[in-house]
Amino acid sequence: MNRPELRLNLNDNEWPLTSIDHDRLIARAIVIDDEQNFYFVRAVRDDDFGKATLIETSGGGVENGEDLNIAIRRELKEELGAEVEVLCKIGEVSDFYNLIHRHNLNNYFLCRVKSFGSKNLTEDEIEKFHLSTLRLTFTEAVYEYERCACTPLGRLIANRELPVLKRAGDILKEILGTTEKQRTDDTKK
Repeated sequence: MNRPELRLNLNDNEWPLTSIDHDRLIARAIVIDDEQNFYFVRAVRDDDFGKATLIETSGGGVENGEDLNIAIRRELKEELGAEVEVLCKIGEVSDFYNLIHRHNLNNYFLCRVKSFGSKNLTEDEIEKFHLSTLRLTFTEAVYEYERCACTPLGRLIANRELPVLKRAGDILKEILGTTEKQRTDDTKK
């Protein structure tokens, strides 16, 4: 199926803009399993962005010269311990973290879990951000993003990721609807 990719350009209205001195290319994913569970990371932060407990898609920086499909598979293996099938690209979200003078170019993918194994978290992800895995339904994920939007960083993340999550939900309905129609057609034969 050829569907248009989501394209969002967001500004940081939480902190004043003084300068942007670097860009970060990022690969992120909405991750699902065969039972329609969604997988995210929970971060507990107490840093320059403030004290907050947040939900976020799994993903991270693309290494120099790395293909986006390879980057997303690597990031999901590191953060979730998941081997995945990339179903499609959802789109791109350009956003800013004025506090750290950074422009983010987030490339979002819809991925299906094939298996789980061990994670390979960095020391910062363990010690500074206390990353853990969240398994949620679609409705629970929307609620978590809305609940975590009570902090400035939580609002930035929710503004970026809720539209992506909702687009992923639409894509899944489309995929599952097609699958259901194919099953019905196959039983008529």
